[in-house]
Amino acid sequence: MGFSTRDHWVWDFWVADDGALFHLFYLHAPMSLGDPDLRHRNARIGHATSRDLVEWTDHGVALIPGEPGEMDASATWTGSVIRADDGSWRMFYTGSRFLAPNEIANVETVGVARSDDLFSWHKLPEVRLSADPRWYELLSDETWHEEAWRDPWVFRDPDGDGWHMLVTARSRTGATRRDRGVVGHARSDDLSEWRIGPPLTEPGAGFAHLEVPQPVRLGGRDWLLFSCDAAHLAGERHGGRGGIWIAPAASPTGPYDLDRAELLADERHYAGRVVTDRAGTPWLLAFENAGSGGSFAGRLTDPLALEQTGPTPRLADARPTEHQTYQEQETS
Repeated sequence: MGFSTRDHWVWDFWVADDGALFHLFYLHAPMSLGDPDLRHRNARIGHATSRDLVEWTDHGVALIPGEPGEMDASATWTGSVIRADDGSWRMFYTGSRFLAPNEIANVETVGVARSDDLFSWHKLPEVRLSADPRWYELLSDETWHEEAWRDPWVFRDPDGDGWHMLVTARSRTGATRRDRGVVGHARSDDLSEWRIGPPLTEPGAGFAHLEVPQPVRLGGRDWLLFSCDAAHLAGERHGGRGGIWIAPAASPTGPYDLDRAELLADERHYAGRVVTDRAGTPWLLAFENAGSGGSFAGRLTDPLALEQTGPTPRLADARPTEHQTYQEQETS
């Protein structure tokens, strides 16, 4: 059984590694809400630690929403944590602001918090990123129920040229209104000043959104990991199965070949992340989307083993001590 809490649903998450502990940051909301669909507008970011990605110690709430009128007034959503050049940590996260109590319309903005120890965080209000209307859909366009600008994944440029941010976003033009999900992009030299650029993918790939994007390297090549449920498939993919997807990539920043995207796991699991253990083995972690009877499970999985016997990585039926690493596969 993976990470869970007794009285809160747990779903999207991300992991930072300080060399001694794995730090899990996770979205959670109280089960006392009754309806799991209400969790989104009541989400907080929690924190847990582990030495092995299996046994976790929960440390409670790490980041809470802001005051009324602020960019994260309703909820704090998914993000990523990286270590800055000065040794401190930055959490880039999604701030959500729902416009009315009984409506789903919301505006998403990327914010950042700073920490010296991964336990205590303070927000940096001077750093805010919103969808740029030169390329990205706004709520005021009235073409979608939200202003999608969430799930920031921040990583160093492979050639040392600053930092990149991938974002769940939607194109302002192209294809049908439903089929406009894209991977948004921004760059920075110092993690403070960001330049938003055009998306790294084109609309019309069959996804209303590409959630929790993560560039990963598996089997000696680059891939893009993302999630899209069946309800948000579009175009020729409409009516098919959704879940955790993987697509070939030319580099961590693309191009990403979404036409060749394949399901890595169906939507019983969602918001998958690849995390590398101390032995250098990559594992997939995800949240359990559907429990017994189809109800929302609201807990995380144990590490799921990956294998690549064909052209695309797949899930393998193995526990951590039983699985051969990618490094071993490449040299055997």
